[in-house]
Amino acid sequence: MTKKTIILIGFILLKFVLQYVLLSPEYDLQRDEYLHLDQAHHLAWGYLSVPPVTSWFSYLIYLLGNSVFWVKFFPALFGVLTLLIVWKTIEILKGNLYALILGAVCIVFSSLLRINMLYQPNSLDVLCWTAFYYIVIQYVITQEKKWFYIGAIVFAFGFLNKYNILFLLIGLFPALLLSDQRKIFAEKKLYFALVLGLLLILPNLLWQYNNQFPIVHHMKELAKTQLVNVDRLGFLKEQLLFFIGSFLVIISALYALVFYKPFSKYRFFFATIVFTLAVFLYFKAKAYYAIGLYPIYIAFGSVFVAEILKSGWKRYLQPVFIAIPLLFFVPMYNLAFPNKSPESIVKHPEKYKKLGMLRWEDGKDHNLPQDFADMLGWKELARKTDSVYSLLPNPEKTLVLCDNYGQAGAINYYTKKGIKAVSFNADYVNWFNLDIQYKNLIRIKDFEEISDEIKETSPYFESSKITGEITNKNAREYKTTIFVFTNAKVSINKKLEDEIIEEKNYNK
Repeated sequence: MTKKTIILIGFILLKFVLQYVLLSPEYDLQRDEYLHLDQAHHLAWGYLSVPPVTSWFSYLIYLLGNSVFWVKFFPALFGVLTLLIVWKTIEILKGNLYALILGAVCIVFSSLLRINMLYQPNSLDVLCWTAFYYIVIQYVITQEKKWFYIGAIVFAFGFLNKYNILFLLIGLFPALLLSDQRKIFAEKKLYFALVLGLLLILPNLLWQYNNQFPIVHHMKELAKTQLVNVDRLGFLKEQLLFFIGSFLVIISALYALVFYKPFSKYRFFFATIVFTLAVFLYFKAKAYYAIGLYPIYIAFGSVFVAEILKSGWKRYLQPVFIAIPLLFFVPMYNLAFPNKSPESIVKHPEKYKKLGMLRWEDGKDHNLPQDFADMLGWKELARKTDSVYSLLPNPEKTLVLCDNYGQAGAINYYTKKGIKAVSFNADYVNWFNLDIQYKNLIRIKDFEEISDEIKETSPYFESSKITGEITNKNAREYKTTIFVFTNAKVSINKKLEDEIIEEKNYNK
């Protein structure tokens, strides 16, 4: 085993270990993770929230036992594979051992630790961006046509994971067109590869068509409710923060792509980042959409920095470039990850408050950062729902209806009673089982919405009561309330059908 291989294995193990130790066991999963895990039980070629690939991994996690270990394993694995591709890119760019170590340090000690902590499409999205750029570099070096087909497969897989990868092509196309590499468009096999890619994503496109393109509705809603508030200057500022410890390396890459002769055939990568960021800015995209851009530039920058620091007095600067990502990681470690118990943060909130991390979407300061509070209270909700469910007459004819997908997903993940909770929110609107004639209703309501629930719903049932609520004051779902309605006087299925149709029409 070579020295390089031993070092690479060390970085891989370090990456895996960090992904697990940066999350304190006091926290549950995050609300989006529950939705994605529930998709394993409703496999399809598309969803209202995401394309289908996440559901495939969710099904694999389910087969492996559905434990938290496996939930966290796959985003960590995608992070490790991103690291591996950057390592291999440095190798094919003729980088030395120092370049490999520098690139690995920059990748490991970055915002990717936060991205790879959660079971969401983002980790695989970054991996697919990095892999696609690696394939482009391989083609430039070898001119082998097989890379067209490999690229088509990687792009299709990335598309079926998250549509965000379309921005990669939008930025890359004009960059290639304006460079000496434009000759690629004269290659016949490129178009065969495009057909292959189209065939691979066709099932999802057909799903979108058959469901009246919910992605269009989703993007309109996103634009109205979230993207409209995106500040373009803020977008650029956040780009600096994602890889702040690697900033000098990325800047070195941009310089090298313009002025460093060995990189002349890759010069279009300079235009690529400019075009891609410009498109993100034009659409007022969220800052983290662009994270997949940077790993490949860390590879370019590491090779260039290693070259200019390899001799003379400059070689004494080598440890400095290694140390910078590590030094910037220290404050990240202390603040950016839920690696401290909620009680510890509540007792020592000063640094979080100073950085505005305690301010939530409602504009108010709370006990914990919103992201951390989103990982609390779910087990409590599921346990209390299970307890109520088991005491009901005809529990198999009980509908568990939640206000949001986090509540429904958490109950379904933790339940010991086989509950199949649903909601009119997100993909759950398609997962109602109306073959059951429901007699009882367990209604999970956000605290802000509970005032009229008894008044509005109790006339349909013989009895109604409140049986519990989330009592964890640090949870974002604090005071979420459990209502129980038993022995329906009339069929509630017709009312459900009407509301499902109304919600689906809204999604169209």
